Amino acid sequence: MTWTLPNILTVLRLLAAPMIAVMFLYFSRPYADGFAMALFIIASVTDFLDGYLARSWGQETRLGAMLDPIADKAMVVIALMVIVGYSSMSPWLVLPTTVILFREVFVSGLREFLGDTAGTLKVTKLAKWKTATQMVAIAVLFSQGIFEHYLGMWSWGMDQEMVRQVLAGEIADELGLRAMFTGMIWSGNTGLVLLWIAAVLTFVTGFDYFRKAAPHLKD
Repeated sequence: MTWTLPNILTVLRLLAAPMIAVMFLYFSRPYADGFAMALFIIASVTDFLDGYLARSWGQETRLGAMLDPIADKAMVVIALMVIVGYSSMSPWLVLPTTVILFREVFVSGLREFLGDTAGTLKVTKLAKWKTATQMVAIAVLFSQGIFEHYLGMWSWGMDQEMVRQVLAGEIADELGLRAMFTGMIWSGNTGLVLLWIAAVLTFVTGFDYFRKAAPHLKD
């Protein structure tokens, strides 16, 4: 093993993936959402940084080439599982998540089957955009959980009519409920739109990989 700085960053990102779920075991919400979002954003930045440093410093290694996509997939899969698990299981969230998870498993299986010819499935620019869109969508969806729970905390003890009046501007908003509600709606909708875009890119790149692998699947 060659423990260069890019490889160390990749390994740290791989270790950070399960820690996203651990945040929800040891912290209550919305703190768990905040810690998970911060950890996910930091890990996502290392995804760009380790590749950039490896290329700039001439430190590209087989270890890094193997671990980098594994770390990316682990982050995305675990984060999406956590988000879906703590959501209302809306089909608008479950469907794109299912497409993304299926594609990751399918392409990983293709690479394993192809073995030495797996170089046929080189990462494309569109696949990199897919990964970037997934990461932004997940970070935004984590922020939606923060807004949602602060809205619930700050409106604790109010009946539904009072909350409605505050949000409608009929009575003074002394606690900032309208800001939390607006943040919840915008982050939720933006996160879903980005996740659907990521799901479309995921499907397109998955089909592209299957098309490239098809000649090697003939038996």
